[in-house]
Amino acid sequence: MKVDSKHSTKIISIIMIIVTLIVCAPFYVSFVYSVKTNQDITFTRLAWPKIMHWANYTKAIEMSNFFKALYNTIITTVPTVIIVTLFSIMAAYVIARNNTKGYNRLYLFLVGAIVIPFQAIMLPLYINLKNWGMLNTVEGFVLVKSGSLIAITILLVTGFVKTVPYELEEAATIDGATYPYVFFNIVVPLLKPIVLTSLIINAVYTWNDFQIALVILQKDYARTLPLTQFFFFSEHSIQLNLAFAAFNLSMIPLLVIYLIFQKYIVEGITSGAVKG
Repeated sequence: MKVDSKHSTKIISIIMIIVTLIVCAPFYVSFVYSVKTNQDITFTRLAWPKIMHWANYTKAIEMSNFFKALYNTIITTVPTVIIVTLFSIMAAYVIARNNTKGYNRLYLFLVGAIVIPFQAIMLPLYINLKNWGMLNTVEGFVLVKSGSLIAITILLVTGFVKTVPYELEEAATIDGATYPYVFFNIVVPLLKPIVLTSLIINAVYTWNDFQIALVILQKDYARTLPLTQFFFFSEHSIQLNLAFAAFNLSMIPLLVIYLIFQKYIVEGITSGAVKG
């Protein structure tokens, strides 16, 4: 039985519209709640507000010390992403180019760390960081967050490295190129899609991290943006509108970066998954 092309196109269009509405729904809820009063949220729920209370954003910035939290988030995210990306691509390259039992076991050992839940290491981690004087410090957070992201990044990059022709490296070596030169000037440029993918994914994970930050960054002066949500929830009151306003402000930088580099995310993941 032949399917009418016009009919199938309409069905696909309807499905795409439904999916788009589902994806956009959280953004709508977040914006609507952020420009309402708590009373409006209680009585009108998801209805479009009659009056926009833009002052909610100003109050959210003042109450949560937003710019200090933004600064803390930036200085913890940037070094974490750089460290994870640099060490992961080097480790993934060595593992991908050495197909021996030893390196295969090392790969399985590193990737196996993905299945270890953070709750299993939370207590010893906290005790060690306290003994080392690294609680409420950028260094402590960067160390722990980098360790938690390296395994998944190696998994992503290793498959992509295998798509890079080894003959290019051999030709450069015959011409007298050193090992570091071959890696940084020939291999790394070819890894651009997966490098950008890992950069963005790790930036999102680090920027939005709540669990690790909650354990390590407990003082007000050290809190990052996800932890600022605490300012709007207390034992006796919940300022939901201000919480959504602060959330929207913290989401803007990552949303812009993601929209700019989204094509590299798709290209990097699909290339590594299909060809690796």
